[in-house]
Amino acid sequence: MTALDDPVPGGRPGQVERARRLTVELSHLASPVHGVVLSWVDTAGINRIKTVPLRRLSTVTAWGAGMSPVFDSFLADDSIVRTEDLGGPVGDLRLIPDLDGLVALAGQPGWAWAPVDRITQDGDPHPACTRTRLRRLTGQAAQAGFSLKAAIEIEFALGTQDAPAGEFVPACTGPAYGMTRLIELSDFAAALLAALDGQKVEVEQLHPEYSCGQFEVSVAAADPVTAADRSVLVRQTIRAVAARHGLRVSFAPTVRPGGVGNGGHVHLSLWRDGANLHTGGTGRYGLSAEAEGLAAGILAELPALAALATPSPSSFLRLQPSHWAGVYGCWGRENREAAVRLITGMTADPDGPANLEVKCADLAANPYLLLSGLLAAGQDGIGRGRSLPEEVTDDPSTLGDAELARLGVSRLPLSISQALKEFAGSSVLTQALGPRLTDAVIAVRRAEAERVAGLDDEAIAAAYRWVY
Repeated sequence: MTALDDPVPGGRPGQVERARRLTVELSHLASPVHGVVLSWVDTAGINRIKTVPLRRLSTVTAWGAGMSPVFDSFLADDSIVRTEDLGGPVGDLRLIPDLDGLVALAGQPGWAWAPVDRITQDGDPHPACTRTRLRRLTGQAAQAGFSLKAAIEIEFALGTQDAPAGEFVPACTGPAYGMTRLIELSDFAAALLAALDGQKVEVEQLHPEYSCGQFEVSVAAADPVTAADRSVLVRQTIRAVAARHGLRVSFAPTVRPGGVGNGGHVHLSLWRDGANLHTGGTGRYGLSAEAEGLAAGILAELPALAALATPSPSSFLRLQPSHWAGVYGCWGRENREAAVRLITGMTADPDGPANLEVKCADLAANPYLLLSGLLAAGQDGIGRGRSLPEEVTDDPSTLGDAELARLGVSRLPLSISQALKEFAGSSVLTQALGPRLTDAVIAVRRAEAERVAGLDDEAIAAAYRWVY
């Protein structure tokens, strides 16, 4: 469990001493650590970093490492958008590592990794720090008597490193979900499992997926902040292990237009006093009133959440009906075409993993920002006592217009501009994120749309293929 306290200048009690102990431990590993990666994710969903020598870990734990706030308005191509408060050359922030997330990187010997919170030079939380925002929303749920568990599925496409510049050539040719594909990439897959195990990341599944060269890793659920941290850590571990095996990895929503893309499906469950509220209740499929409120709140805000869940022009190439991408705003039990899939687990399993899955998200999303939006929407649904509408029990794309209208089901946004209109009109999301972060989301998304205006699908996919 990641601590729910904000970092403070000088370090929280005992943290500097802990950093000194960790410095000694990391320097005496079989593969000694020499540097520490300080990691955060910007508004465009890019993992940005600074690094420091291991000997400076205690110093940065106390006082942080300096970094400009300009990254709140970076685009995926490293260009910068200006707003009234964002994008200028003035100002500085401090990157404070969270020692609870510090880990020696098995895929990059000699390095350790830590997620950071960003604070101002006056010691206040940076208003656009998405990790801080998620931690505070998690704390609000705890104050209301709830805890949440989350996990983000990671789908990725493996290509060859010797492909022509910018192009994607699949690293394996076996069929979807086939043993042949695993045999072709057996050494990579085994090394990846070993690296994640060495980093104490509990893997639940690793398997070939549908698209060419595509695999998926699923990890165990954790508190939302840890789940977001793991999403970042696992992706960079995959990238590092792939590079050591002569492979190149893309987490982009669309690697090749027209096919099934890479999703970043989010699993959420609501708990109270150690009990999973998605099972054993009196509602449909055993839902408690609170768990139904969580699901209904998220469902109601899905059009606005598109600005957080599908933030890239490449995202909207992936959102095709009958591709298991969840493009319709509806829910259903074990319905992989519904944007919100209710998972009930085995009926005979008392510890079954009952939860809800948000299928319309992808890995261009900043995971801290995405989970913040989902928590805000879910907590609003609980507070309002929302209930789920009628269930959709088939692929919604096969239903006629009249039946979709009767069910109150419509397509989720088809473009960034539609998503931004919904997002800007959502008081639930904009109030939860605050004005600075809301402005960053709108400015960055709008600029991403403008920079690819006029490009065809292939050019859009190519523009983001190796960014994510």
